[in-house]
Amino acid sequence: MPPAKKSTASKRPAPKRQTPKRQTKQRDVIRRTIDKAGRPLAPLEILEIAGRKLDTLSLATVYRAVKALLEEGFIAEVHLPGENPRYERADRGHHHHFHCNTCQRAFDLTECPGDAIDRMAPPGFAVETHDITLFGECADCADSGDDESGTG
Repeated sequence: MPPAKKSTASKRPAPKRQTPKRQTKQRDVIRRTIDKAGRPLAPLEILEIAGRKLDTLSLATVYRAVKALLEEGFIAEVHLPGENPRYERADRGHHHHFHCNTCQRAFDLTECPGDAIDRMAPPGFAVETHDITLFGECADCADSGDDESGTG
């Protein structure tokens, strides 16, 4: 009987454990800002909103916190055509976005066309995934435009 082979599993280096990021006041304010926003935020928007609560916040701190929150899985990147990434809670599930051409903010859409997407594809094509971004003017910008049009 041939000798049993020795297992090499014990010789593999142990996987590196990700050390938990230090919870700081800045990261906590940024986390709460993203959590309460209810829409995808760009880093400058995060700085503007979170900076109202913590005036010592810098853009570099926002980027470091965003990186940590991405690694934790708390937030996810939102990619809009021609734009830098924005960030929202990662637990939002499948949804789409509206991008305001006036104020440049992004908003979540409440519905998805679902199976209608399959019917839009050319015959014989199989849709695997989809991402929809609507472009236009948000309610705030449309309202402010109405005010200006009557004054002149």
